[in-house]
Amino acid sequence: MDNISYILYVCVLIPMLLSLFILEKRSRLVVGYILIGMTSCLFVSEINGYLYDDMNKDMLYFCTTVSPITEEIVKGIPILFYAFFVSNNRSKLVQASFAVGLGFAILENMIILTQNIDGITLSWAIIRGFGAGLLHSVCTVAVGLGISFVRMKKKLFVCGTIALLMLAMTYHAIYNTIVMSEYKYFGFVLPLVTYIAILVLYLVIRKAPKKEKQ
Repeated sequence: MDNISYILYVCVLIPMLLSLFILEKRSRLVVGYILIGMTSCLFVSEINGYLYDDMNKDMLYFCTTVSPITEEIVKGIPILFYAFFVSNNRSKLVQASFAVGLGFAILENMIILTQNIDGITLSWAIIRGFGAGLLHSVCTVAVGLGISFVRMKKKLFVCGTIALLMLAMTYHAIYNTIVMSEYKYFGFVLPLVTYIAILVLYLVIRKAPKKEKQ
C-alpha cells in the first residue's frame, strides 16, 4: 500500500481519537468502532496486497474469491470481541457492527478516490456511497444482528457465527461479481435494498419486548 493511505488514515484518526475524550458513552461507542473499522481496512489492505502479489491471479478472480473472505473475517473480529467481552445488548451490538463497516468503507473510498482522482465525478461518489460504501456496513450489521441471537445459544454459537461470516462473504462476493460485470448498476442498488430490509427487521425486533443482558 502506498504512503497516501497511511496519511489519510492519520489525518482522520487524530481528531476522532481526541473526540473520544469529550463524547458521551453512546457516541463514543460509535466513533470508537468507526476508528476500528478504518484500522481494519488499513490492515486488510496490506493482507490483500501480499496475497494478490503471491497468487498471481487477475483482479476479477481476486475480488470475487479472495478479498471477500479476508475483509469479512477481519471486520468480524471486533464484532465478536464486543459480543463476548463488552456487551450482548442487541442495540449496542448492532450500532458497533454498523460503525465497523462504516469506518472500513470511509477509508476504502478515500483510498480509491486518491488513486483515481483524475477520473472521479460526483456521480461516481454517489454510486460508490450507496454501493460499496454501504456494502461493508450491511455485511457487518448482518453479522452483528445475527450474533445477538446466537450469542445466548451455546450449542449454536460456533456454527452460527461461522454461518454468519460465510453469509457475509458470499454476499460480498456476489456484489463484487455483479459490479464487475455488465450488470454493475444492479449491483450498486443491491446494498441499498438490503439495508432497507435489515433496517425494517431491526426496528421490528427493537419494538418487541425482550429482556437483554446489559
